[in-house]
Amino acid sequence: MGHGGESRRTQAYDGELGAAVARAQKGDEAAFTVAYRLVQPGLLGYVRGLVGDDAEDVMSDAWLEIARDLGRFQGDGAGFRGWTATIARHRALDHLRRQRVRPRASTLEQDVLDLPGPQSTYDQAMESMSTEYALELVGGLPRDQAEAVLLRVVVGLDGPAAARVLGKRPGAVRTAAYRGLKRLAKQLGVESVTDKASRTLGDST
Repeated sequence: MGHGGESRRTQAYDGELGAAVARAQKGDEAAFTVAYRLVQPGLLGYVRGLVGDDAEDVMSDAWLEIARDLGRFQGDGAGFRGWTATIARHRALDHLRRQRVRPRASTLEQDVLDLPGPQSTYDQAMESMSTEYALELVGGLPRDQAEAVLLRVVVGLDGPAAARVLGKRPGAVRTAAYRGLKRLAKQLGVESVTDKASRTLGDST
């Protein structure tokens, strides 16, 4: 699918999410459930990449915080995805500090990768990542590359939003995602990533 089609689908997805969040902030419990169902699969996949089998417990804590602070959130659907990803990451890192283990990128589930998100010019690699073998390769990436790929592909954040979650410059996240995808592509036998693809992944320098 072309980049334009994916962009329109992402805009529609974020539009639905933004509307649900706005209603939830006014006390609509059904709307909060809609928002939860839209973002939870991606967040769970991202957190699973950090803490493994403890992801469900970590996300339970994260959603308690999200629900508690929902009234303070200001922004649209895309902003909500970034905000919730930041909370989820903080809870995951707190968990890791308690467990005293290093973050790791574990195998991602196929249904997580089916979430709508920005389609980079690196279509072949993204499609190849749906295979079980390719998903296992994510676990072999350095942490910075794994997190960048998870946030960009699984959660569906753009470059600047992913950078805010990680507390890094957009250019650094773009580079990490580029290197991670390039490494995956090499192992998958996909043609090399172009500079244009790198810029698309980061959306900003």
